[in-house]
Amino acid sequence: MDLTTVIGLVLGLASLVGGYMWDGGHLSALVVPSAMLIVFGGTFGAVAMSFPISRLKELPLAIKMAFKEPVHNPHTIIEEVVEMATVARREGVLALEQRAQEHTNPFLKEGLMMVVDGTDPDLTRQILELEMDALAHQHEGFAKIFDSAGAIAPTMGIIGTVMGLIHVLGNLANPDDLGPAIAVAFTATLYGVASANVAYLPLGAKIKIRSKEQISEMELMLEGILALQAGENPQLIKKKLTSFLHKKEDKNKTGGAGEEDGEEK
Repeated sequence: MDLTTVIGLVLGLASLVGGYMWDGGHLSALVVPSAMLIVFGGTFGAVAMSFPISRLKELPLAIKMAFKEPVHNPHTIIEEVVEMATVARREGVLALEQRAQEHTNPFLKEGLMMVVDGTDPDLTRQILELEMDALAHQHEGFAKIFDSAGAIAPTMGIIGTVMGLIHVLGNLANPDDLGPAIAVAFTATLYGVASANVAYLPLGAKIKIRSKEQISEMELMLEGILALQAGENPQLIKKKLTSFLHKKEDKNKTGGAGEEDGEEK
């Protein structure tokens, strides 16, 4: 479980509710079933219309990706590739067959098996890059579901508020009830804006970050597999992969700022 996702979600909701109650608000006033139905039901309905059923079936995987802490240890991967390169140079790539078949990482396992089978290096790169592109596309689809919900929810909140105000204006004969009725109407806007900015959009952003991390790790594996297949010196492979890793880390740290500067220009 990714504690930052859980803590962030809980802290965001607790801050909103706590700030409201700090000023003397009552928690029961925030629970309006009709507004919940309009906002959450309308949001889920609009999202369901926006995506095919095959994409919606992947929603549990998207939620799992956002909440589950991934295991990334690129330095361990580098050491493992270097060790296998040493074995391959000493005993040949066929000596890696048993190890490849038992490897727990499916991407690295497939790459090693292609090396053992003597697959052409260009074909090996092409196949593995296609798998990386397919995974990145899947992750992009995950994020789009939450991004879509984040864009729709505030609008549904406004719709709920407008519907509530219509109801209020239709009952002007009871002025004493106008204040509470208007407050209930604006609760829909609160639901829409809060759910979008505390849940949907942050979850979409977390999935995008997770995707970049996983693809970067796969790119590292790909470079290691191709270097191993080419029979490069194990120490040179280590230096190459370490440099590749540092380059990726620097790019991830500076990429956001560079994009913002580019937009400003």
